Amino acid sequence: MNKKNIAVSISILAALFIGLGAGYYYVGSKMQHEVPATQEEGGKALFYRNPMNPAITSPTPAKDEMGMDYIPVYAEDDKGSDDPTGTVRIDPVMAQNIGVRTKIAKKQILNRTIRAVGRVDYNEERMTSIHLKTEGWIEELYINKTGERVEYDTILLSIYSPQLVATQQEYLIALKNLEILKDSPFPDIRQGAIDLVASSKKRLELFDVSDHQLKELTASKNVKKSLHIHSRFSGIVLKLGAKEGQFVTPQNELYMLADLSSVWVYVDVYENELPWVKLGDVGEMTVAAVPGKVFSGKVAFIYPYMEQKTRTARMRLEFDNEDGQLKPDMFANVTLQTGRKVEAVVIPSEALVRSGTRVQVFIRRDEGKFEPREVKVGISAAGLTQILSGVEVGEEVVTSSQFLIDSESKLREATAKMLEIMSKEQQDGASSDDMADMTMDDVTMDNLEDNGLDMTDTTMEKLEVAQ
Repeated sequence: MNKKNIAVSISILAALFIGLGAGYYYVGSKMQHEVPATQEEGGKALFYRNPMNPAITSPTPAKDEMGMDYIPVYAEDDKGSDDPTGTVRIDPVMAQNIGVRTKIAKKQILNRTIRAVGRVDYNEERMTSIHLKTEGWIEELYINKTGERVEYDTILLSIYSPQLVATQQEYLIALKNLEILKDSPFPDIRQGAIDLVASSKKRLELFDVSDHQLKELTASKNVKKSLHIHSRFSGIVLKLGAKEGQFVTPQNELYMLADLSSVWVYVDVYENELPWVKLGDVGEMTVAAVPGKVFSGKVAFIYPYMEQKTRTARMRLEFDNEDGQLKPDMFANVTLQTGRKVEAVVIPSEALVRSGTRVQVFIRRDEGKFEPREVKVGISAAGLTQILSGVEVGEEVVTSSQFLIDSESKLREATAKMLEIMSKEQQDGASSDDMADMTMDDVTMDNLEDNGLDMTDTTMEKLEVAQ
């Protein structure tokens, strides 16, 4: 074979390949671009929607920049259907592929454990302030250090008070008078002497003169210059306001005592935890200073206001502290076993789709239908949320891939509203040609919202009009 024949053969083969390629391209092009408008059930397509941006439509079949076919929209898509607007139909195989999972709504009891940091403090109901009931000079202090333990009837100090001296003298005179008049034949005189002794003794008692000093005074018949003042309370000394030799009056606070056999613990809880807490709930507490021990107390008071800076609510728990292991200003870990148990319809919290001001779920119905349902939610605990309205016991809610379903549902809502507006326009006299040429630029967002579609931020991005 000579060179001329070889060149001719090569030319023939090249022409053959070019012809085959052109024919394939022509056939493929015809299959892609000459798709009849009635290829799917439902009749003639009204228009074709961009699969990535529903704001872009076309009156004829087309492709987007990525080569994806536009989606036909038919007026008869939902004709005669009782399904709510936005209901999505998904083939069971497709639902499995995208990971759609469901859970059944059920009724059960909810409870919640709240953990917080607490601070140990004094029990304000067991704090006392000690003042004298007369004035005078402190001769000696027996309790003279802060933090010192004071028991009931402990001697605090001795005081010289001219008023106490005078009252002792009055008491001794009354005793002497009674001794003289006790054998008087006149009952009124005898009773008067007895009453005088009783009143003068009572006056000494009101000045906090102890019983043993009254007995000594009665027995010795000698006025004492200094008298002891005993404590009428138990506790530790928080404040010391007296010194030896100091002149004091009833206005002077000599001691501040605190009984630590019971302590308060303040706990701050967040606003969403308040519905769970009530008076009497049991709280368990641990402190680093006493490892391994769990203290048990109860919620005694819930303050009626919020902390402005932390946006928390303060509550007060009361704990027994007979052994004195809990000390004020200790930090503690508190666990509240809340007593609020609500028997309610509950679903997994991840099933909720929060869309703007709405909260909705998707209900699985027969034949692969997923219906959007707006719900009213209550309290949440342990991954479950109470449903006050919108879901009944036994209904299946979507717990995974619901956001994919929600996206499709929003597109269907938008399409339904668009078709509704187009139908109204047609009834008002618009021609079918105008309907075919209508795009989302003509159906504005305001029109959709005026017709009842809640346009969330996500939906607005999907329906943003292409410039």
